Amino acid sequence: MGKLAAGASSALVSLRVLGSAGIIRPYSPKRLVGLGTTLHRWGTGPAGGFTSLAVRAPDDIGLVDERGELTWAELDRRTNALARSLRDRGVAEGDSVALMCRNHRGFVEASVAVAKLGADTLYLNTAFSGPQLTEVLEREGPQALVHDEEFAESLADVDGVDRVLAWTDGDAGDTPTVEGLIQAGSDERLDPPGRSGRVVILTSGTTGTPKGAPRKEAGVQAAVSMLSRMPLKQGWRTHIAAPLFHTWGYAHYMLAMLLGSTIVLRRRFDPEDCLETVVEKRCDSLVVIPVMMQRILQLPEDRLKRYDLSHVKAVAASGSAMPGDLATAWMDRFGDTLYNIYGSTEVSWVSIADPTDLRAAPDSAGKPPHATVVKVVDEDGEELPAGESGRIFVGNDLLFEGYTGGGHKETIDGLMSTGDVGRFGDDGRLYVEGRDDDMIVSGGENVFPQEVEDCLSRHEAVVEAAAIGVDDDDFGKRLRAFVVLTSEGAVDEDTLREHVKSNLARYKVPRDFVFLDELPRNATGKVLKKDLDAE
Repeated sequence: MGKLAAGASSALVSLRVLGSAGIIRPYSPKRLVGLGTTLHRWGTGPAGGFTSLAVRAPDDIGLVDERGELTWAELDRRTNALARSLRDRGVAEGDSVALMCRNHRGFVEASVAVAKLGADTLYLNTAFSGPQLTEVLEREGPQALVHDEEFAESLADVDGVDRVLAWTDGDAGDTPTVEGLIQAGSDERLDPPGRSGRVVILTSGTTGTPKGAPRKEAGVQAAVSMLSRMPLKQGWRTHIAAPLFHTWGYAHYMLAMLLGSTIVLRRRFDPEDCLETVVEKRCDSLVVIPVMMQRILQLPEDRLKRYDLSHVKAVAASGSAMPGDLATAWMDRFGDTLYNIYGSTEVSWVSIADPTDLRAAPDSAGKPPHATVVKVVDEDGEELPAGESGRIFVGNDLLFEGYTGGGHKETIDGLMSTGDVGRFGDDGRLYVEGRDDDMIVSGGENVFPQEVEDCLSRHEAVVEAAAIGVDDDDFGKRLRAFVVLTSEGAVDEDTLREHVKSNLARYKVPRDFVFLDELPRNATGKVLKKDLDAE
């Protein structure tokens, strides 16, 4: 009876969330039948979701990029044509197609077309080097490779894969293009495949070779989970500035097919162009990674004043830790509309900090959303009480299926490791202290670099900071800090050392400081600490 009551309660929460978001609303009987038939035949993945939008809102604007606007009906017809052309080129059900594209219509169209064929989609990080790409593609073995023209040199050593150009700035030569294949193919509806295509998102590769993390169709419950803590609404315009190939950008691309929100894209992120796009396109929400927020706030005051974001109802950030006082600085400038999401490629979202959380506890990761279980456990897998630090494990409908090259994340009673260490506070909020493998032991004391990085970032002369452990004959390990200053010579090592000492324990004070013009980052904003280690 307890399980039945819990299930009923969960269902009621889901209905309330879906109703509040505008997803559950009246439809004509004819349209309702069409929707039901479409989802029954195609499922709830990209093929079914975007096909259903052509049924329920065919004339609404679905996508906006540098090349103009597309309605949901146009997007449906174009992806039908592209799917047929890809099939003619040898892509079959169960095959894999790799995509290496920036944020534009070609990314979305190729993704949906591949899903309509029942093939898998492998998203490649646009910042990966040639050797990384070659290794990943040899391991995954895609049938075809869809990429922007600008990445041709990075992919020069990849052989034996059919290529299609998604975006070209000039003459494509003899290489087929997405637009050309769309024009050549019939846009008649296809029959659904016998299997649903998977999406394979690569891990960031910050510490080694990127791994493939396949995702199944998450269904409506996955959206309910996020929407329970973030007030996104049906029909909004959403500027997805975060890379679509990353879990965070991909999540909002998937949410768009449920919410029917217009996807606004730009191929490259520029801080002022981002603000201009949000204002010019009247976007209701903005999807970013923290480094984008940093770059926007670093714009000169006179340029920031040009852009009024008072119409923006939600700024959704994720992808890496939010350093220092970035959250409060952002809200002081643009209003209390910021939502910070903690998660990973393998487990998706774990907890969400809303504006109230970020004002009360800027360093917290907020609270778990609906239908998400988060536990902090000790080395024996036993749950720890509030206030005690341990390993973070999570259970939800979004856990990945295991790496494509073999291996998996550790699980305990159906909960999966995030790879992070943290604690629950007495306020019920989750506090993430750092990566499990980032922790160093210096002189017998445990030190998490993230705490030191946040402390350094709060100094007025510091733009950003990163810390790593290096070998030490006396202490085993010691901290080395890498710091980007507001201007050359704005502060010296001794001053920063005193700053840390006055805020943290003495054993957390970095011994060495290295001043850099910028920290090495990947395309999703994460600091590449393996590159720092080589400094």
